[in-house]
Amino acid sequence: MRVLGVDPGLTRCGLGVIDSLPSRRATMVAVGVLRTDKNSSVDVRLGELAEQFDQWLDDYRPDVVAVERVFARHDVSTIMGTAQASGLAIGLAARRGIPVGMHTPSEMKAAITGSGRADKAQVTAMVTRILKLDAPPKPADAADALALAICHLWRGAAVGSSTPGAAKDLPDRLGLRREGSGLTRAQQQWAQALKQTRK
Repeated sequence: MRVLGVDPGLTRCGLGVIDSLPSRRATMVAVGVLRTDKNSSVDVRLGELAEQFDQWLDDYRPDVVAVERVFARHDVSTIMGTAQASGLAIGLAARRGIPVGMHTPSEMKAAITGSGRADKAQVTAMVTRILKLDAPPKPADAADALALAICHLWRGAAVGSSTPGAAKDLPDRLGLRREGSGLTRAQQQWAQALKQTRK
């Protein structure tokens, strides 16, 4: 299974791709951070994120996307940007029929370190150890994205299975009857509508 972890953010959005190996092991495929200019308007920034995220989906073709579940904070401006980036990633994955798993920060920390209260340094150290990396992934957004991918691999793999191989788009997925638990009724209707427009 190939998992794309997403640590959502409007200014910095961490992405990490891992492949599963036997015996609960994993290997890193790619890691990076998508950035937008905080002085640009929200619509422009979300458009830039969408283009970059789509490119990652094209390049790495994950079987599932794992996104950090947004939770309430005191800083409303920060939570809004995080929620917008999160929704964008979820929507773009759904358009391709790729299942999305969501995990809270504490769930991710508990899966990676054994403690839901672990700090960023502990999470980064464990990600480095689990993936047998030569150096810790930086910045923290990148390490968190890899941690989310590992968390999903270990705890959320049963959320749904995507269409394997080249058929990742919704119409193709629907045509192959690979809906499974990763394709909602709304996605099925959307796929049917897309198929009609292509005729």
